[in-house]
Amino acid sequence: MSDITTLAAEVRAEAGKGPARALRRAERVPAIIYGDKQDPTPISVRAHDLGNELKRPGFFRRLYSIEVDGGKQQVLPRDVQRHPVTDVPLHVDFLRIGAGDSIAVNVAVVFVNEDESPGLSRGGVINIVRHEIELMCPATAIPDAIRIDLTGLDIGDSVHISSIDLPANVTPTITDRDFTICTIAAPTVVVEEVKEEDEEIEGEEGEEREEGEAGEGGEGKAKSDEEEG
Repeated sequence: MSDITTLAAEVRAEAGKGPARALRRAERVPAIIYGDKQDPTPISVRAHDLGNELKRPGFFRRLYSIEVDGGKQQVLPRDVQRHPVTDVPLHVDFLRIGAGDSIAVNVAVVFVNEDESPGLSRGGVINIVRHEIELMCPATAIPDAIRIDLTGLDIGDSVHISSIDLPANVTPTITDRDFTICTIAAPTVVVEEVKEEDEEIEGEEGEEREEGEAGEGGEGKAKSDEEEG
């Protein structure tokens, strides 16, 4: 888990669409902090600061320390509402994190040692079933990624969640089956023989036409000879 990032915020005195629009005109984004059996805290953050954080990968897996009203609250982003046309952030939901809290979060899957896979070396491809895995983990120890080692995997081999060594106190939220993360699939080869077949057919048709024309010409000549006789 990376270091906790600090965001400065201000308490929102008013709620509603009008005050929210006024905040956005002032280059601030309305937000709210909720959870941990406490009352929600309506806040706003600088649009510039939030934009920088959204550009970084893993926004929803990163802990933040929100400095507001003279104190600090440890939070995890849970939702970002965006403008349907401009994609500009309109509102952010932060979940307040208490001591010992665990949370379900999607963690990205990363594949390593592709050069050590016999199946890939022979032209196989990775069929990725899950690009992310939802895990239940301590809020203060969310993995940056789940790394899948492809060493030794051949065509037809699969990687299941049971074969992954997860960090301590981290478990998949799906517990009723040993789901597949990826497989090494055989290469797909498409042989284009249509053109050759078309050429053969055209050649046969041409020969038939030539034979037909020759036959008709012969009959016509024979009839002319008989008439002259």
